[in-house]
Amino acid sequence: QLKNAQLAHIEWANKAKALANGKDVRENLAPVSIKESQFGEWFYKEGQLLNALSNNPLSCMKNIDTLHSKVHGIYSDIFSICFPVNVEEGMFSKFFTKKRKVLLEDEKEQVALQLTKFEALVQELIDELSRLERRIEAVSQEKLETLV
Repeated sequence: QLKNAQLAHIEWANKAKALANGKDVRENLAPVSIKESQFGEWFYKEGQLLNALSNNPLSCMKNIDTLHSKVHGIYSDIFSICFPVNVEEGMFSKFFTKKRKVLLEDEKEQVALQLTKFEALVQELIDELSRLERRIEAVSQEKLETLV
């Protein structure tokens, strides 16, 4: 699950970069809540069992939660700049029409700044997931099975 999460967030960062650079990104474009993402579904349910590992400090899981939330928030900001909602259209119309806005220079700068933050946070998240993965690998299989 952790390896898949790392790969998914790297792919997501690449999509965000493509989106920020004006490329047409059609698949899995719309932001989702942190608990509805593939990683979030696992982390906020089964993943919470890892809190019981003696070699996994609570700060690790809290850091992952915080970073994951920030990554989603910044991606939503980037998406909102590129796909603004007109008041008369309603919130969900942007998900179906996916009409990208032609960005003004200040909006391009704003997206570039958000993208820089996004990429740094994704890297921090991947690093934290890697540390968690190493902690899990250091625990015996028998101990892991008692978590379930």
